[in-house]
Amino acid sequence: MTSFSSPLSFLPQKWLQATDLPKEVYQHLAGYVPKIYCLGPNLNPTSEDLLAQLLLQAPLEWYLCGEDPLVGLAKLEKNNQPSQLCGHVFKVGEPTYSCRECAADPTCVLCMQCFLGSVHKEHRYRMTTSGGGGFCDCGDTEAWKKGPYCQKHEPNICDSSQEDPLANLSADMIARTYNIFSIMLKYAVDMLTWDKEDELPHGLEPPYSSYFFSGGGERGDTYYCMLFNDEVHTYEQVIYTLQKAVNCTQKEAVSFATTVDRDGRKSVRYGDFQFCEQAKSVIVRNTSRQSKPLRVQVMHSSVVAHQCFALKALTWFSHVIRYSDALRRILCQVGLQRGPEGDNSLVDTLMLCDSKMWKGARNVYHQLYMSSLLMDLKYKKLFAIQFAKHYERLQSDYVKDDHDREFSVTDLSVQMFTVPSLARMLITEENLMTTIIRTFVDHLRHRDLQGRFQFERYTAQQAFKFRRVQSLIGDLKYVLISRPTEWTNRLREKFLEGLEAFLELLKCMQGMDPVVRQVGQHIEMEPEWEAAFTLQMKLTHIISMIQEWCASDDRVLIEAYKKCLTVLTHCHSGFADGEQPITLSMCGHSVDTIRYCISQEKVSIHLPVSRLLAGLHVLLSKTEVAYRFPEQLPLSELSPPMLIEHPLRCLVLCAQVHAGMWRRNGFSLVNQIYYYHNVKCRVEMFDKDLMMLQVGASMMDPNHFLMIMLSRFELFHIFSSADCRKRYNRESANKDVVQQNSTLIEEVLHLIMMVVGERFVAGIGQVESCEELKREIIHQLCIRPMAHSELVKALPENENKETGMEKVIDSVASFKKPGVTGRGLYELRPECAKHFNLYFHHYSRADQSKAEEAQRKLKRQNGEDSALLPPSLPQLCPLFASLVNILQCDVLLGMLGAVLQWAMEPSGGHWSESMLQRVLHLIGMALLEEQQQLESTLDDNEVTFSFTLKISRPGEAPSTSPSILAVLETLQNAPHLEVHKDMIRWILKVMSIKTMRERTAAAPPPERAGGWQEEMVRDKDKAERKRKAEMARLRREKIMAQMSEMQKHFINENKELFQQSLEELDASTSASLEHSPSSWDSVLVCVGPRRWRGGRGERRQVVTCILCQEEQEIRADGRAMVLAAFVQRSTVMSKNRKRPPHDPESYDPIFMHPDLSFGTHTGSCGHIMHSHCWQRYFEAVQAKEQRRQQRLRVHTSYDVENGEFLCPLCECLSNTVIPLLPLTKTSCSNGEQPGLVQWLNTTSQQIKALHSAHRKAKPTSEYPDHGVEAPPPPEGFRPDHTPINPYSSSIKEMLTTFGTATYKVGLKVHPNEQDPRVPIMCWTSCAYTIQSVERLLVDEQKPLFGSLPCRQDDCLSSLARFGSACWTVSSLATVQSHFIRLLAALLPDPQVENSRCILDVDMFHLLVSLVLSYPAVHCQDSSGLSTDIAELHLLHLVTVAHLVQILLTSIPVELTMEQESGGVEHEEESVCLLYNTLRSHIGSCVYEVSSGWHLWRAVKAGILPFLRGAALFFHHLHGVPTPPELNAPGASEWEVLCAYLSLPSNLLQLFYSYQEVLEWCSHPSMRHGSCLHLSSFPRESNKLIELPEDYSALINQASSFTCPKSGGDKSRAPTLCLVCGALLCSQSYCCQTELEGEDVGACTAHTFACGAGVGIFLRVRESQVLFLAGKTKGCFYAPPYLDDYGETDQGLRRGNPLHLCRERYRKIQKLWRQHSITEEIGHAQEANQTLVGIDWQHL
Repeated sequence: MTSFSSPLSFLPQKWLQATDLPKEVYQHLAGYVPKIYCLGPNLNPTSEDLLAQLLLQAPLEWYLCGEDPLVGLAKLEKNNQPSQLCGHVFKVGEPTYSCRECAADPTCVLCMQCFLGSVHKEHRYRMTTSGGGGFCDCGDTEAWKKGPYCQKHEPNICDSSQEDPLANLSADMIARTYNIFSIMLKYAVDMLTWDKEDELPHGLEPPYSSYFFSGGGERGDTYYCMLFNDEVHTYEQVIYTLQKAVNCTQKEAVSFATTVDRDGRKSVRYGDFQFCEQAKSVIVRNTSRQSKPLRVQVMHSSVVAHQCFALKALTWFSHVIRYSDALRRILCQVGLQRGPEGDNSLVDTLMLCDSKMWKGARNVYHQLYMSSLLMDLKYKKLFAIQFAKHYERLQSDYVKDDHDREFSVTDLSVQMFTVPSLARMLITEENLMTTIIRTFVDHLRHRDLQGRFQFERYTAQQAFKFRRVQSLIGDLKYVLISRPTEWTNRLREKFLEGLEAFLELLKCMQGMDPVVRQVGQHIEMEPEWEAAFTLQMKLTHIISMIQEWCASDDRVLIEAYKKCLTVLTHCHSGFADGEQPITLSMCGHSVDTIRYCISQEKVSIHLPVSRLLAGLHVLLSKTEVAYRFPEQLPLSELSPPMLIEHPLRCLVLCAQVHAGMWRRNGFSLVNQIYYYHNVKCRVEMFDKDLMMLQVGASMMDPNHFLMIMLSRFELFHIFSSADCRKRYNRESANKDVVQQNSTLIEEVLHLIMMVVGERFVAGIGQVESCEELKREIIHQLCIRPMAHSELVKALPENENKETGMEKVIDSVASFKKPGVTGRGLYELRPECAKHFNLYFHHYSRADQSKAEEAQRKLKRQNGEDSALLPPSLPQLCPLFASLVNILQCDVLLGMLGAVLQWAMEPSGGHWSESMLQRVLHLIGMALLEEQQQLESTLDDNEVTFSFTLKISRPGEAPSTSPSILAVLETLQNAPHLEVHKDMIRWILKVMSIKTMRERTAAAPPPERAGGWQEEMVRDKDKAERKRKAEMARLRREKIMAQMSEMQKHFINENKELFQQSLEELDASTSASLEHSPSSWDSVLVCVGPRRWRGGRGERRQVVTCILCQEEQEIRADGRAMVLAAFVQRSTVMSKNRKRPPHDPESYDPIFMHPDLSFGTHTGSCGHIMHSHCWQRYFEAVQAKEQRRQQRLRVHTSYDVENGEFLCPLCECLSNTVIPLLPLTKTSCSNGEQPGLVQWLNTTSQQIKALHSAHRKAKPTSEYPDHGVEAPPPPEGFRPDHTPINPYSSSIKEMLTTFGTATYKVGLKVHPNEQDPRVPIMCWTSCAYTIQSVERLLVDEQKPLFGSLPCRQDDCLSSLARFGSACWTVSSLATVQSHFIRLLAALLPDPQVENSRCILDVDMFHLLVSLVLSYPAVHCQDSSGLSTDIAELHLLHLVTVAHLVQILLTSIPVELTMEQESGGVEHEEESVCLLYNTLRSHIGSCVYEVSSGWHLWRAVKAGILPFLRGAALFFHHLHGVPTPPELNAPGASEWEVLCAYLSLPSNLLQLFYSYQEVLEWCSHPSMRHGSCLHLSSFPRESNKLIELPEDYSALINQASSFTCPKSGGDKSRAPTLCLVCGALLCSQSYCCQTELEGEDVGACTAHTFACGAGVGIFLRVRESQVLFLAGKTKGCFYAPPYLDDYGETDQGLRRGNPLHLCRERYRKIQKLWRQHSITEEIGHAQEANQTLVGIDWQHL
């Protein structure tokens, strides 16, 4: 040991005296590092780290502290002021919290500890999982508007945190730290940026270099073949290549690939140079075919060793600086210190080499930067400046590199740019905004001749680069995310400089991707459109934020407006192609404009410069700059036609696409139009185009504006002709053109409505910003009630991912909570319906028709007029006030008149109803506008809006067309306009009131003239309504009469069917009356000689086949009828999941252990078929499957090879069929029936006879011939008699089919109908299914009978009756020997070896198997014994055994409950007596219990499930009606149950003799008490695990879960088993295991261990429940966690806090307990074909 400890003591001493410290330290490292690291092919980190700690780190720490580091570092920590910054670095998948009310921006997050101790816990917060790498912002005052500190990081008032942290250290220590930090940091940086493969930096050559580095190939040199990660090659390619290159196994290759992906590099071969070089060449050759090859280097082992230690040194820095802020500050100084010639500092060097390093090294040094530079506020600023200086170079490196952004140093930008003070400083001092934008534009080099971006013919390489360049936009967003509150001149100057650069960028986008209409043939290649829209979407928030920055300062706004206008004018200079000057005249007005045919020339949807200008123009009005400084603005120089030109073209393009004129341009155009209106883009696209039209229209003569519009819409010729009102020449036009023009007229009318009516933007109308949002929400909810997430999706988000909806939602909507399925919904408050505008500008066509339907329906329900009136609008701002004049200008009136005129002739096909509807809406808008103007102006002489006057005037002399008003009056009674009547009537009513008012204003007012007129209109309305209602009533009555007639007819047609069901009803009621217990002796009994027998002969059971619809009576000798069934292995009731799986070939299933560790469950959907119909159907399914496999290589939701199929009727997954059998007829027992003792004697004689008969049949070693003479069989028993099989051949075939299926599934073996275990598997399946149904009824608190769905009822009856018949198709001797072995468990039989101890047998399974196997013995008995008496005695015997079992295992040690008074003395006495007898026999391991009352109570509780199961079993076996008391929930069932099973209610009367009991006690395993406390009764029902209330607790638990296979690596998809609570690493190569010969993922492997192939998992990161069944079936299911709005959040995208919904979790638990998981998966896969394609076995 001495040699090891020596460096610790003498080295630091030596270093302290050294003159050239770097040299000394380097020598030490040169000597020791290669001896510790990289000594063999497999790096062994644990021992390496220990040695490195001892030999390399300890001396450094000694030197640093000047004493034992344990003491020195502790002192430092004690003197250190704890930092107010939390700085906790997030692991992958850790939960992070952001407060939606207080965070400065969405990147400000808290870790779980800080969040729970902060004020934000009570606010609206967002919870997400971290991608790893960021850190907690607790304590950063700039990150939070309020509550920046949690309780832990609250600063002390007394501490003056401004003091320099170095003040606490001695000058000596500062110097030492400085020395050692600068040496070690330089060493680490040099080694990590070292690019030579077989030599070392100066000073690190090993001491024995003489032969180490000479000639490269000598004996001492070892090399590593180092494989590096890239993001181009897939896992599969790497694994395949490695197997070829270094011939390793698949497992090893997978582990290599996982490590390379995780750490960024891994040595795949170790040896001499040649050996490694050869592997390298194979790898390069194999991976260079499709893409660039994998990066491989052959590196000298000592280089690798020093690199390993360099990483260790960086982690050591991170560790040491935690002790003291002073050390942190020194490290920052060392890192940022310039070199001697002013060259880059060490920090810069690392940053600039970032893209050359491997993933692991990058991670380590990024972590170090975060824990040092970014945690020290002074150095954070200096680092940010360096970062900004190198910004362009770093980004270029990142774009060329192929690693994800999270592994790049550029990812640190978010830590600096989001700090408002730093961002402002970087903009003013480093001109950051301009730098980012310039760098971005530089990377997008593809331009067309006009200098616009060109994305067509985009190669994959460019697309990849474009994706990476987008991260720059993210940085720009960070810089702009918080608006400045006060501006300095310098900030103004630099911001405007940045804006100029930004306008250059927008100028390159103005008019990009232009489209030209295809005529003749369809477009051949769909043009690339996505890149341009991606760019637009990414820039949307930036454009909005720039407008917000401008709005916060008047001078900036004015300058920005001028700059933007200049750029736009530059874009418009000169006529473009296809623009010719032209003069238009119409309605006595004329205008000079250009002719531009959009359906023939180029048009582009991208106009960001125009749109930015529109936004700024509205801000001029909003901030009132336009009214305060008009002289500084170029408003008079604006040319409105130029402003509106391009936005108008864009809107016309949309209209023409709607009209179907651009169909031949393919989908790319449809998609562009969709996104143009979509909520993600519309704020900066469609909305701004509309604004620009409003800007232009507010500065133009409205007639000129409308004429230009008609010209662009190519409709001018229609409206301008003199007799347009008559009809535009309709002969020449073909049908398509007419249709297109109709649509275009509708669109142009809609656009006019929008230009005049969209005033809800602050600055256009006099509104608050929240009113715009309210209106959006109202119109969304007018379509239908919506969930919170749907509403959020329908509203535009701001840069903080907020819609602001929460502030206003409650004023317009009410919330309805969800049930067990579905989600919570918001419903519109009724008083908000009056704000509904049918022509709301954000409605798509589908939305509009849905909303119209919903609103009309609502009005009808409330008994109002169905007219959807235009809502009243807010006042316009002064800058836009002239917009209303559009409504009364001559051109518009001419258009309205023309449309109304056309509508007069219903036959002419040139107008449409929606055209008319729009015209009426416009007239309505104008009338309301006039009304508002009248109300707001007090003096009459001010009214400038005289719409009523204009529409009452007939046309001018030559054409003398009637006035609009006259036309409306005519249309009011037109029969073909029924729908619009209400609207026309409303318009006329308003008009008449107006004209009245005007007349009365002149004359003195007579009594309510206007009122009388209104009255008349109203009466007319009422009468009309009444008439309509009357007609509707008559129509309803007529329909009802027809329906009732049809019903009668149907009943007559199918008389016998109805007759039969009525008869059956009678029969069942009379039966239950006949057998209603009048006294206890005629009680219903389901077992034994007094068993109820089906009254008047057996009831016929007739069923219908679902395939051929034929009816068939169920008879033993008839054609077989079958039920579709599904058999599956199950562990739902298991009390022991640890039991190892048995070997299927040798396992003997005859006894079920009481822990029910696994069973076989049978379920059915209850649909019945003929067996031959089913066989035909199944053969067809098989044939189809074979054909499908040849065609497509995908799975179906069922596996035909395993006998699976879907039920033909309900598509429920099934894998076999159960035959339906009639009730077995039993003769009523005549004469005296034997008692128990006598029956036991008879039976044991029969068994002996059977033994000897079996022995004769095969005298083999199995029955060694004792030479004992067999006793004569009892009378009437003929062991050699072969009974006749009562069943027809088809039923026998089906008996075999179901038996074999149960055997195959239950034991996981190949089918073999001869196997003796087939009948046993059928009996256990019957018992297990009944037990699980009984537990389910208890858990659901339902009564034992009457509450099961009929499909389960049918399934249980079929199972029980099948069980009693299945012996007929097995060999008789086999079933008899099963019976003998089963009975031997109760009555020891010398000839049966190793019988079970009764504590190791589940009694219910034993009862079912005994009862169902007894007929095989009874069939050879002709002595007149009935099976009934045998069943009764067997029940008694098993019950007694179960009582003993309970007394021995389930008596509580502490008697906690108080004894109730009164009650059953007799039972308590006998139970005590029995208990003490047992104790005396077994001895010390049974406790003493004196209270009989407690004993009896425990016994009753323990045996009840058994009795309930027995009642279910015998009821279904014999079809005995159930006592009504068992059909009601909660009744005391004990006495009734005992009577139904013909047991005494004091069960202890069954002990005729204690003889058997004593024999059970003498079983060897009883003696040593090993199995006494294995399982206690009653068995608790299994539940799914308890889940925490708050979902983030789960995320936190999962984030600290590491993958069990790949040492200490975080699991990417941690998945929780809801059955047993295990956490698994799902969906990853590392945790795949081999199962039955194929690789499966961790979850699939776990299902076989824990759930017999069925699993329920919660994928924690995705918040998704996963159901798995077998290897090929699975589906996702809604998780039981909901947010406050009653919605699940799968994928944790929305980030609302999630809480456990107990009802939904219970529903999942119920699915599991009902064994319906597989069925659920089947239905899901049938409904959604994509689920079938997923490789579930890899999860």
